[in-house]
Amino acid sequence: MVAEGFDPTQRLRVGVKGGGCSGMTYVLGFNHPKENDHRFEIDGIPCIMDKAHELYLYGMQVDWQDGLNNRGFTFKNPNASSTCGCGTSFAV
Repeated sequence: MVAEGFDPTQRLRVGVKGGGCSGMTYVLGFNHPKENDHRFEIDGIPCIMDKAHELYLYGMQVDWQDGLNNRGFTFKNPNASSTCGCGTSFAV
């Protein structure tokens, strides 16, 4: 977001999409807000999420790991009935 040329009208989109080992995959990326988006901030970062995704993501924690075994974003989702070994997909 602080990179030169970044479009400041974009927000961090948090969501889900179908696919992955367990049925649904987490989505993190920059995007422009849409009409049906819920808008919120996390530690000063403007975020958006399709309101239909709240059912799957309510109470979820996203963290960043930089260790030897885990590197990258991790997701702790209380709504998931099962997750895959890589931690990027889940089932409800």
